[in-house]
Amino acid sequence: MTEVQNLKGKPGVKTRHKHDRWIQLIGGFKLLKGVLFILLGIGVLKLEHRDIVDVLTRWLTDWHFDPEGRFVNLLLDKAALIDAHRIKQIGIAIFCYAGLDFLEGTGLVLEKTWAEYLTLILTASFLPWELYEILRHPTWVKATLTLVNVLVVVYLVFYVQRNLRSRAEHRGEE
Repeated sequence: MTEVQNLKGKPGVKTRHKHDRWIQLIGGFKLLKGVLFILLGIGVLKLEHRDIVDVLTRWLTDWHFDPEGRFVNLLLDKAALIDAHRIKQIGIAIFCYAGLDFLEGTGLVLEKTWAEYLTLILTASFLPWELYEILRHPTWVKATLTLVNVLVVVYLVFYVQRNLRSRAEHRGEE
C-alpha cells in the first residue's frame, strides 16, 4: 500500500475522501427518476393491447374532466392515432431513458469521473429542447424542472473544473 499525505502534510496517513453532498444528491435524484421511469414504462406497456381511447376516457371521467371539453377532445383525438406498435416504441424509449438515469445516478453516487461528464453532457443536451417546450407551452412544472436542470449543469461545470484543477495541481506536486 502506498503512502499518501493527509491534509496536514504528514506522510503515511491515508486521508478519507470527502464526499460531495450535491453530487450524491444529484445521483440519488437520477436514481429516483430511473425508478419512476421504469414504473411509467411498465404502465405504458400495459396499454399495448388495450383501447387507449377507452382507457383515457375512463381516466378523464374519473378525474372529473368535462367530457365535451376542447382539451379532452384534443387528447382523445391524439390518443386515437396511437397503435400497439407505437406504444411499444414509446415504452422502449422510456426504458432506455430510465437506463441512462440509472447509469448516471449509480456513477455519481459511486463518485466516478465519467459519470460527472456523462451527466453534464446529457443534462445540458436536453436544455434546448426543454426551453423550446417552455416557450411553446409554458407551465410552472416545466419551468421548475428546467431550472433544476440548469442548476445541475451549472454546478457540474464548476465541480468538474474544480476537480480538473485539483488533479493538475496534484500532478504538479509529484
